[in-house]
Amino acid sequence: MKDILLAVWSYRNFIFSSIRNDLRSRFARSKLGATWMILQPLAQVAIYSLVLSRIMSAKLPGIDSRYAYVIYLMAGMIAWALFSEVLTRSLTLFVDNGNLMKKIVFPKVCLPFVTTGSALVNNVLLLLASAGVFALIGHPPSLALLWLPVLILVNLIFAAGVGLILGVLNVFVRDVAQVMNVILQLLFWMTPIVYMPTLIPERLQPVLTLNPMAHLVWDFQAVILYGHSPGLRGLAVISMLSILLLGAALALFRRAAPDMVDVL
Repeated sequence: MKDILLAVWSYRNFIFSSIRNDLRSRFARSKLGATWMILQPLAQVAIYSLVLSRIMSAKLPGIDSRYAYVIYLMAGMIAWALFSEVLTRSLTLFVDNGNLMKKIVFPKVCLPFVTTGSALVNNVLLLLASAGVFALIGHPPSLALLWLPVLILVNLIFAAGVGLILGVLNVFVRDVAQVMNVILQLLFWMTPIVYMPTLIPERLQPVLTLNPMAHLVWDFQAVILYGHSPGLRGLAVISMLSILLLGAALALFRRAAPDMVDVL
């Protein structure tokens, strides 16, 4: 682990420049440029809001605002967008960069840091855009927002751990990426982003508690919508799980790295 951290620190300039180049290349010929990074999730929020706001607005307890469902939905989407982007891009990270890994000598562990760094920039931009929307609809910020950096960090570590494990496995079994794209869609609907947990039958509600993303989404909604602190016990459990997953992912990567280049 120490060797990995030292390698990342030594190549920090390479990581930062790669993040910058990645962001530029994704929108090189686009008129709106980086704006597209936030337009897609905001458009998704708008669609769900138009379709479901009247149904869901009456189901939100403790919030006296006609935009309550919009805020609820955007809070959940901020959490989900970061997790989804890191996981999706990590699935094919090593396959897509196979030629780079063969031609250039550098610590291969830098690649996941480039992906997570790029996703983090996107998420911060989405968060700033969402803050602008909240200001327009009259939802003032609260001191609870100081918890957001912690929640974002835990979300990022969790996504990076899961994504790195699956990305390594996908090098050897290419079906992993295809299967996970389906599972990711299923996981989205198993996470209370579009709907409230109270709408789920009581016998199925314990299933939600088994989903780590459900807990993270609840914490984002508690902080952004209600102005409350997140559930500290649940957050501590998810934090420990995320750290363990990332540690296991780095150990798996270190063991598989020599064979990955040959397979690619």
